[in-house]
Amino acid sequence: MSLPERHRYGTTRSQFGELLAPGGDGPWPVAVVLHGGFWRAQYGRKLMRPLCADLAARGWAAFNVEYRRLGRRSGGGYPQTLEDVAAAVDHLAQLPARGGALDLARVVAIGHSAGGHLAAWLATREDARVPVTGVVSQAGVVDLRLGSELGLSAGVVDRFAGGTPAVVPEHYAAASPAERLPLGVPLLLTHGDRDEIVPPVMSERFAATARAAGDRVDLVIEPGADHFGHLDPESALWRAVTAWLR
Repeated sequence: MSLPERHRYGTTRSQFGELLAPGGDGPWPVAVVLHGGFWRAQYGRKLMRPLCADLAARGWAAFNVEYRRLGRRSGGGYPQTLEDVAAAVDHLAQLPARGGALDLARVVAIGHSAGGHLAAWLATREDARVPVTGVVSQAGVVDLRLGSELGLSAGVVDRFAGGTPAVVPEHYAAASPAERLPLGVPLLLTHGDRDEIVPPVMSERFAATARAAGDRVDLVIEPGADHFGHLDPESALWRAVTAWLR
């Protein structure tokens, strides 16, 4: 396994990703990895590094994406954060990895919490240069309207979207995966049944709605697991992800 390579997909300080390639020869399937933190600037890509190392050990090239977030001088929120993750994925077309090539026919977006929202949203793009072919949402905020109704993290969904669903319904229509179904790619939703930060109902409702829209959906609700168990590569929640990827 090589050291991570930093690649810029834009000019601002948060517009870059870390590409960690497996050992041996490619081409390697790609996991686009998106961290959570409710889109806030105090959280970043370091949260996902253990998962990226595990993915690389399993033969995946892991692209750990940073993006503009909510916070002074960061410049994120709707639509900038969405524009960033889209640009990051499309930038893969320009990245021959050290020691091998990337298999852009197999690009899975994996995201935790707010990153799960971004991973699912990526599948809904119509103009993608590099389309994603699968999505893993780890306790993802995949329904922004529901997240607003639940008042997640003191109203952060409204802050990300630029207002409530009543005030800016067009933002929710454009940014919420729940309003852009079907995704059109296989989807895995994982959630801990003791998650008090993003309640399991988020994944449960989304799974039902996505299936009704014709998507192929797997849902794993792990007993006794909380919001942060997803970040442990030894956890049952992560084992469900690696089993699904196989």
